[in-house]
Amino acid sequence: MCKLNMLDKLSFLLIFIGSLNWGTIGLFNLNLVSIVFLNNILMQRAIYILISLAAANIISLIFRCNLIFTDK
Repeated sequence: MCKLNMLDKLSFLLIFIGSLNWGTIGLFNLNLVSIVFLNNILMQRAIYILISLAAANIISLIFRCNLIFTDK
């Protein structure tokens, strides 16, 4: 078991929010990020960049904790 730090927990939260956003885009053609930030392109890009950095952190967490390569 690997101990999660605050950045890892925040990354999980951001990925959860991002997945909900993509779910609403796929199901209802409704982008929640553009609604929340009132079509402010700069803020939308900042949110998408944060979510992608969070995904990169979670990918590194998988390798840091050896979640894939452990024999059970």
